[in-house]
Amino acid sequence: MRYLITSATAIITTAQAVVLGRASQFEPLPWPDALAKANDFVSQLTLSEKVGIVSGGYLSSALPCVGSIGSIPRLDFDGICFSDGPAGVARSDGVSVFPAGITVAATWDRDLMYRRAVAIGEEFRAKGSHVMLGPSAGPMGRHARGGRNWEGFGPDPYLAGVAMNASVTGVQSTGVQACSKHMIANEQETQRSSSTSDGEVIEAISSNVDDRTLHELYLWPFADAVKAGTSTVMCSYNRVNGNYSCANADLLNTFLKEELAFPGYVLSDWYATHATEASANGGLDIEMPGNVSSLAGPAYFGDALLEAVDEGLVTEQRLEDMAKRVMAPYFRLGQDHDFPTVDPASGPAFLVYQFGHQSPLSALYPEVEARDVRGDHAEIIREIGSAGTVLLKNVNGTLPLKSVSNVGIFGNDAGYPTIGSVFLDIGTHPEGFEYGTFAIGGGSGTVRHKDLITPLEAIQDHVKGYGGRVQIVLDNDQLAEGSFNTIYPTPDACLLFLKAYATEGADRASIDLQFNATKAVESTAAVCPNTIVVVHGPGTVLMPWADNENVTAILAAHYPGEQTGNSIVDVLWGDVEPSGRLPYTIPKTLSDYGPDIVESPESEASDGWQSDFSEGQAIDYRHFDSLDISPQFEFGFGLSYTTFNMSSDLEVRVIENASSVADASLGIEPGGLVDLWSVVANATVEVTNTGKITSVTVPQLYVSFPQDTTPKGTPIKVLRGFSKVALDVGETRSVNFELTRRDLSFWDSDEARWVIPEGSFAFLAGFSSRDIQSRVQVTIRKPTEKKS
Repeated sequence: MRYLITSATAIITTAQAVVLGRASQFEPLPWPDALAKANDFVSQLTLSEKVGIVSGGYLSSALPCVGSIGSIPRLDFDGICFSDGPAGVARSDGVSVFPAGITVAATWDRDLMYRRAVAIGEEFRAKGSHVMLGPSAGPMGRHARGGRNWEGFGPDPYLAGVAMNASVTGVQSTGVQACSKHMIANEQETQRSSSTSDGEVIEAISSNVDDRTLHELYLWPFADAVKAGTSTVMCSYNRVNGNYSCANADLLNTFLKEELAFPGYVLSDWYATHATEASANGGLDIEMPGNVSSLAGPAYFGDALLEAVDEGLVTEQRLEDMAKRVMAPYFRLGQDHDFPTVDPASGPAFLVYQFGHQSPLSALYPEVEARDVRGDHAEIIREIGSAGTVLLKNVNGTLPLKSVSNVGIFGNDAGYPTIGSVFLDIGTHPEGFEYGTFAIGGGSGTVRHKDLITPLEAIQDHVKGYGGRVQIVLDNDQLAEGSFNTIYPTPDACLLFLKAYATEGADRASIDLQFNATKAVESTAAVCPNTIVVVHGPGTVLMPWADNENVTAILAAHYPGEQTGNSIVDVLWGDVEPSGRLPYTIPKTLSDYGPDIVESPESEASDGWQSDFSEGQAIDYRHFDSLDISPQFEFGFGLSYTTFNMSSDLEVRVIENASSVADASLGIEPGGLVDLWSVVANATVEVTNTGKITSVTVPQLYVSFPQDTTPKGTPIKVLRGFSKVALDVGETRSVNFELTRRDLSFWDSDEARWVIPEGSFAFLAGFSSRDIQSRVQVTIRKPTEKKS
C-alpha cells in the first residue's frame, strides 16, 4: 500500500480549468533531443535542487499525489505528479475502473490493449498526473496464488511483452509517462519487503534466478516496454540473488541500462530503498516517496544523498545523470507545455480514502467536486470486458441464450458490493468482501467506482426488456445448503456467479473459488439442469465441478471493470462473441501448477527468506509440457459460438545464411541491439470459419527449439506469435506470423548474448498450447562463410 502524507502547501482549493476531451496524440521527441533538453535544465540547478529532482517529496511544494517531485518556480517547473495504476487512477473520484491487466491479456487483441491504454492515459492526463504507475509485467504469475498476478498480463513472456509494448505506446500517446513495473522476479507478496522481529531486521525474500531464466522469461517483457519507449521502470521490493532490486547493479545498470539501452529513469517502489550510495551507484535514479513525513519512515535520498555527494561516495556526475534521466521523459512527452494542473479534489479524495472523514488532516484538504474525466470510456471498458471473457464449456450450444423466459441469478458475486465503491479492508480480509461482484482486485492497483454496472442489474434490465422473469438468490451459504424453496418454477437457465479475490499485500490462501463456491455449484446443478457458471477472479482458479453434466457452460470473466454487468450480458445473449482465450493454465489441482509460495524462511538468519527458481523457465504451460501434466483447461484455450478449421499446411520461411548472433555494427537502441528486432522468419497458415455465424478466432504459433544444441532447461515449446482474426461464414484467410531474431534465439550466459542455435526447429500452429493443428520442421545451419 502507498500513503499520501504531505503538507498543506500542496493543496489546491480552487477549481482550475482543464480540457477533459481526448488528449491529442503526438509523436514523442527523439530520446537524444529530450536528453539535450534535460541536460540544459539540469545545468541550471543547484546541487540541492538536483537532489530534489531525484528525491520524492524533497522540494517544496509537493503535489497532492501518491508521489511527487516538488516545483522549482524560478525555472517555471511545476513539479511531477505520480499516481497509481495500472487499471485506472487510484484513490480518486470521477474516474473509470478499467479491466485488469489479466483481462486485457485474455483478449489476445493488440488493438484493445492499445486502446485501453490510450483511454487510461487520457484520464491520468486530465487529472494532472504526469506518471502512471503501470503497466505491470511483474509478477508474471510463477505462482498460481500470487496476490498481484491479476495486475499483469500473465505468465508467458511473449504475450506479456506484446501487451507491455501496446500499453506503453498507448499511455504515452496521450503525453503521460508510463512506469513499467515491478522489476524483477517479484513473484510473491509474502515477505516481499523487509520486516522487523524483536528489533531485528528480517530481509525481504530473495528470488534466486539464473541468468538465462532472467533474460528469456522475466526480463523479456521489460525489453518490449523499453523498446516502446517506457519513460521509467520501477524496481521491486524483493531481493534478487541476494541483493535488493533497487540497489542491484546487475539488474539496473548491466541488464537494463546497458543491454537494453534504457535512457529513462529507474524509480523505486514505495519504501523499497534500503541504502543511499549502494542504490544510487547501483542504478536507482529516484527514491519514492522520499522524506514526506517523519511518520512515513526513513528516506535514503534527500539529505542523505546530498551528504553522500559531499563526501564523494556518490559522484556529482552520477547525480546529474540521475536528474537528467528523470527529466528527459518530462520533456520528451511535452509535459513542460500545457499540461493540466492536478485536480483540486485529489488531496481530499485521497485523504478520505486513506484516513477517513474524521482525520485531523481534513482541515488541510477542503472537499471540492472532482473533475469527471471518464468521457466515453465506458464503451471501451464494456468491449474489453466481453472480449476478455473466455468460454470454457458450452454443452450442446447452451450459449448464447435464446428463448429463455425464466432466468435465475444466483451467487454472491452478482450484486453491488455491500461495502461500497471500493474495498479497503484487505489487511484483515485478504479474501475480499462476501457480498457483491468482484470487478477489480485489491491494493494500490484498485480503483474506486463511480458507476458500477453489476451483473444483477444488467441481467434484470435485459430480461425484463423482452418480458422475461428473473429469480434471485445471492447468498452462497443458502445455495450450498440446497435451500431453493423460494425458487419456483425452476428457471430455464440458472446463472451462477462465483468469485475469487486477490490483492497486493497478501498471497491467496488457495486457488479455490471462495465463499462455499463448490457446494454452491453442486447444489445449484442438482436443482437446475442448465447451470451456467460465471467466474470473476484474478486468473487461475480450481474448477472441480467442471465436468458436472448439469453445468452446461462455464465463463471465465476475470476482473472486467465497471461495465462488468453489461459485458457479461453481451456475451450470454450473443450480442458479442466470447473471443477470449486463457493467458494462463487452469490446473486440476494446485500441486499440478508447479512451485508454490514460500511461506517460511529457510533459517532464523536475517536473510533466511529464500526462493530458488530452480524450475527455470518451466512455469505455467511450459511446466505442464515438461512433466506431461493434463490441465483442466490449457493456456490459449477458449471456445467460440461457431467452429474453425486450420490448414495442415503451415509454411515457414527462414532467411538464408542468417548469422547466429545479432550484428552489433547496426547499433543499439532502447530495447537492445537493433538487429535483435530484425525479422528473420515468417510463418503462414490458413484458417477457415466452418460454422454458421461470423466470428473471431485466435491462431497461435509455438516454436520448439532444438534440444541438442541449446542448454538444459530449454522449454518444449514457447509462444512466438498470435493473431486475432474475424471471419465471415465460410471465409478462409491466411494468417502471417513474423518472427524476430530474438524470437528464435536463446540467451547464452557464457557469451552474454542472444544466439540462434543450429539444428531442427519445430514450428507449431494451433488454437491453444495443446490444440496443435499443423507442424513443420525447419533446420537452421551455420551461415556459409564467404570466400575471400
